[in-house]
Amino acid sequence: MKIFIINGGQVFAHSGGTFNNTLTGWTKSFFKKNGFKLRITNINDDFDAMVEVENFKWADVIIYHTPIWWFQVPNRLKKYIDEVFSAGHQNGIYRSDGRSRNNPDINYGTGGLMQGKKYMVTSTWNAPDTAFTLPGEFFDQTAVDDGILVGFHKMNQFVGMDRIDGFHFHDLEKNATPERVDNYHRDYLQHLQEAFILEKHLS
Repeated sequence: MKIFIINGGQVFAHSGGTFNNTLTGWTKSFFKKNGFKLRITNINDDFDAMVEVENFKWADVIIYHTPIWWFQVPNRLKKYIDEVFSAGHQNGIYRSDGRSRNNPDINYGTGGLMQGKKYMVTSTWNAPDTAFTLPGEFFDQTAVDDGILVGFHKMNQFVGMDRIDGFHFHDLEKNATPERVDNYHRDYLQHLQEAFILEKHLS
């Protein structure tokens, strides 16, 4: 199986992308140890959109690692997606929006060309997980995947990919103790083990 990892940990202002670099390292080590083929892109680097399209076409699974900035993905990751997906128009990523001029009311979002491929997204947050789970807290008991990342998931559905359950890392500014990071490392590797080695999601 071929895995394409996109490190979206942008270097900007007070953010150095440090945890997403660490996370990308964890992911790389896991897949190399288990014999998967890998390609990795760091969105801080200059990129050729057509080359990146070929990475999407090559991969069986795309893994996005992204911090959440102001409740969205960082601007450099958004630029990467805009340019790469546009370069993939009628070039392996999507053909059209799926509709026909004869009946434009139906079939929107069915023009993807990446059927059979899967994706997984991790997100990293300053917000604690309790901001999503406790009554009266900021996100009104709405999970990350059902709220902030809905548009991101729809983007990948639009091009034809199926979702593998992701993993979300919380409270990484005020409470990133070595013990919590170690626990996250253990739990994330277990998540990858279940999703890719035990084929919980890929069967």
